[in-house]
Amino acid sequence: MSVLAAIGVLALLIVVHELGHFAAARLQGIHVNRFSIGFGPILWKYQGSQTEYAIRGFPLGGFVGFPDDDPDSNIPADDPDLLRNRPLLDRAIVISAGVIANLVFAYLLLVVQFGTVGAFNGFDYQPGVLVPRLTSDSSPAAIGGIRPGDVILSVDGQKLAASKEATTLLTQTIQSKPNQKITFTVQRGDRELALTVTPEQGDKGKGQIGVQLQPLGKALYKRPDNFFGAFTLGAEEFQKIVSLTLQGFGQLVSNFQRTASQVAGPVAIVALGADIAHKDATALFHFAALISINLAIINILPLPALDGGQLTFLLIEGLRGQPLPTRIQDGVMQTGLMLLLGLGIFLIIRDTANLWIR
Repeated sequence: MSVLAAIGVLALLIVVHELGHFAAARLQGIHVNRFSIGFGPILWKYQGSQTEYAIRGFPLGGFVGFPDDDPDSNIPADDPDLLRNRPLLDRAIVISAGVIANLVFAYLLLVVQFGTVGAFNGFDYQPGVLVPRLTSDSSPAAIGGIRPGDVILSVDGQKLAASKEATTLLTQTIQSKPNQKITFTVQRGDRELALTVTPEQGDKGKGQIGVQLQPLGKALYKRPDNFFGAFTLGAEEFQKIVSLTLQGFGQLVSNFQRTASQVAGPVAIVALGADIAHKDATALFHFAALISINLAIINILPLPALDGGQLTFLLIEGLRGQPLPTRIQDGVMQTGLMLLLGLGIFLIIRDTANLWIR
């Protein structure tokens, strides 16, 4: 269910983005003949008076189609309500509306989170460290008898107190004893067990037992004093996320070789969202806002096949007084689309392999 919740969040953000394009066109009276969520084969469709609405096989994507590029359209080429026949400003509004929709939606998500759940106000730590999952059934932890859901209360006789340092202490102890037996006191339900685990030697000679660890306890939230406080907190958090996201993109460009490996594809994003949903479903508001802002910033980049690339063509048209030849635009867009698809496939394969190996 956590994975479905994460996929649902991504699908919702894509719907919001495409609805931005769709609404901006329809409100200006511009013809729209297709509104699709996903790519690939059509699973469901409905033909409206002007537009075909469809859900396709691969849900992580979508598009708004215009009859300008449809050879089967019966709309005359000189129709003033075709997108390509509209003034530059009208077209710029349609192209940028998806980005604007994602940004507005992100802000509203943050307002809802602060108004209903509240702002993060610290963590109520409990003694011990939680083991949410094992990396494999053959890991040293599994061989030693540790199970998902166990709470490690002490390591080699040293108690893990109710503090944020408990996880660090446990991790350091495991890493410092490769190929050496470690005794754990583990709470499983209402029982306490003494288990012995021998860490294997991993990267850089450090010990590892093949578990995920997280602090034991729960996040504390504080709701604003009044209704308008949620809008203020939402604006502050929105500004913070945008700033950090832009800094992240800046670091990616300035130090690409070191940061490229940190770029996440849809599989890694779904995995992260599923983990968040499993731990604290209310945190999905913040997760969705973060992804929505990233989606907006990525789409506004001046790259072919993205909204920013199309806006770049409009800028060139405004400066030249006429658009670039269609064959040049089509060539650039198709090349960009192939590169983006290639990158997407690479990230999906890499992230899936990483999840399989973990």
